[in-house]
Parts: sequence; structure tokens; C-alpha cells
Amino acid sequence: MESGGLRRAYDALLGEIDAGGFGPPPEGQLSAEQIVAHLAANDELMTEATEAVLAGSPFAYYDLETIHRPQVDALVAECGGLDGLATLFRATSQKLCTLTDRLGLAAETPVETHLREGFDLNVDQPLPWGRTLDLHAHVHLPKHLAQLRMLRTG
Repeated sequence: MESGGLRRAYDALLGEIDAGGFGPPPEGQLSAEQIVAHLAANDELMTEATEAVLAGSPFAYYDLETIHRPQVDALVAECGGLDGLATLFRATSQKLCTLTDRLGLAAETPVETHLREGFDLNVDQPLPWGRTLDLHAHVHLPKHLAQLRMLRTG
């Protein structure tokens, strides 16, 4: 498996983050900082799963925002703002892409996967890990790119 699609999705997000100019979120929505913290935290979860797949160990992947919302808020505080979060996100995304390039045939390894993207996607079953990474690149990351774009002022 190669990480080209994943890298393109990350590049688009990082370009949006670097452009900055985000306003406050609508009531009940995530701020730009919270979105980037969520993405970095999710990358860490995906990295753990990818490392487990490469090691031949069983793993379950959960991407439910409500499970790690306290982690997201703590990460926002720890990184001290969008610049620090962007630096972290660059590192986590690069690490995941590098591991993805190493997967090869292991990308077909089934991983118990639990993720929800609004009404668009609801997965609660084993999926080949490469398919989960593909959903991340083509559904999850673009969703958050759209959220960031909606927060842009001016």
C-alpha cells in the first residue's frame, strides 16, 4: 500500500491550517484548534493500529470523537494554540504516512473498526486496515477540511 492519497489529503489540510484566519465556530461545533487536535489524536490512534498490523498483533480501532474529546481539549491547551497543534499534526501525519508505505500486503489484515462520520459513514465491523486508511483519506480528512474552510473569515 502506498500513501499518495493520504499525503494529498494531509497536504490540503496543512495548507488550510497554514493559511489561518479562522473565526469562532458556530454553537456546538469544534474550533479550528479542536479540529487539528482531533486530527493529531486520531493520527496517533491510527499509528498504533498500523504498528500493530505491521507487528502481526490484533488491534481494534475506534474513531469516536466523544471518546477522546477530553484528550482533544487537553491537547489544545498543551500545544498552546494553532501553531503548536499544526507542528504536532505535521509530525503525526508524516509518521502515519511513513508506516502506511510499509504495509504492503499487511494492508489486507482485518482490524476491528469502529468509526462514524455523521450520517455519511458508520462502520462497526472488521475491515482490511488499508480500507480504513482509505476511508480516512477520502472521507474523514475531507470532512475536517470542509469544517476548517467554513471557519475561515474573510
